[in-house]
Amino acid sequence: MAVKIRLKRMGGKKAPFYRLVVTDSRSPRDGRFIEEIGFYDPVSGVSELKIQEERAIEWIKKGAQPSDTVRSLLSKAGVLKKLAEEKN
Repeated sequence: MAVKIRLKRMGGKKAPFYRLVVTDSRSPRDGRFIEEIGFYDPVSGVSELKIQEERAIEWIKKGAQPSDTVRSLLSKAGVLKKLAEEKN
């Protein structure tokens, strides 16, 4: 089972917000997921981002592949830097 960390779209028309979820890569974008590890709201005045850093690091260590957008969000939040420091 290939596991991915990706965004799940929520919210209404023209007012999206996203949840960061760990899911099987074969499931649909807004379908079943394994665990929710954060959320991202780009529409609010200041884009809001909350990530459970320890859970994200744990899933990446287990082999979960973040999507390109999630990778940039994790980088912005400093999660990838903490992961690199743990490896050294």
